[in-house]
Amino acid sequence: MATIKDVAREAGVSVATVSRVINKSPKTSESSINAVTNAMSKLGYRPNAAARALVSQSTNTVGVLVGDVSDPFFGTLVKAVDNVAHEHGKHLLISNGYHRAEEERNAIELLINNRCEALVIHSKGLSDEELIGYAQEVKGMVIINRHIPQLAERCISLDNRKGAYLATEYLIQQGHIKIACIASSHDIEDASDRVAGYLAALSDHDISLSSNDVEHNEYIEYNEPNSEGGEVAMTRLIAQSLEITGVVAYNDYMASGALSVLDEHGIKVPEQVSMMGFDDGLIARYVHPRLTTVRYPIQMMADKAARLALALARSESVEPEAIVFSPTLVRRNSVASVQ
Repeated sequence: MATIKDVAREAGVSVATVSRVINKSPKTSESSINAVTNAMSKLGYRPNAAARALVSQSTNTVGVLVGDVSDPFFGTLVKAVDNVAHEHGKHLLISNGYHRAEEERNAIELLINNRCEALVIHSKGLSDEELIGYAQEVKGMVIINRHIPQLAERCISLDNRKGAYLATEYLIQQGHIKIACIASSHDIEDASDRVAGYLAALSDHDISLSSNDVEHNEYIEYNEPNSEGGEVAMTRLIAQSLEITGVVAYNDYMASGALSVLDEHGIKVPEQVSMMGFDDGLIARYVHPRLTTVRYPIQMMADKAARLALALARSESVEPEAIVFSPTLVRRNSVASVQ
């Protein structure tokens, strides 16, 4: 593995000059920048992010990367981390990644370069390998809502497959057989795990729908994981004239969008179609009918992630364990038994 000295030798400059280029010092000449950049590329050298940030001069900040802080789900996550940070006399620095690799990469680099003592990272765009690399550089980094086997003891995740299984099985227990799935079109593990849980529950109860091929199953509709996406997905399902009596939605927002379409078509919920959400966000309590859903304990998970990140940053002894939270069913008014 190339070192900063190797880069300096290859570029024909001093180690100090390489350091100035890496840290984007305004005092660095263009020729030095070009020479060092070319040398780094040739040698495959990637500057150590923690070294760049001079972590020994840590500010009393905790960094958080979320998908989009305007989403109430992530707002709850951030609030829980902030509570722990304040408890330890620290402040919060927040970045959005929008589930896009480049955005997440830039955000993590920013948090590191701002010398955050601990990091709570919600990343769906970056590869396992890249996140492992960051974790090797930053000892106080914890990943939330994702499981990476090589970092199992630094991951706080939810059993999404089990959650969707619970939702689907609950409908089956109420006598539903024709159950559709409104799924997220995002290419992330949460989305695929929830579809897998839905299909597993049908299979375990010997319910066979139109196709075993996930890509061509007419009972599964994919769209953006928001209320508009739920509207579009439900509209497509209705257009197919399928005899649906139950729907499992990726999240409460998609479920609420689907409810609005059912209402527009004069289809009563839960008398004619029962609806299952996922997350148990605030919206689940205020739509009509109030959503039966699967509780995602994000506040507890974020609290755990923040405490673990700070403990790791302080080099405290932590019991190595994979931390996977279990979802639970929340019964309200949007599911009824088949008459």
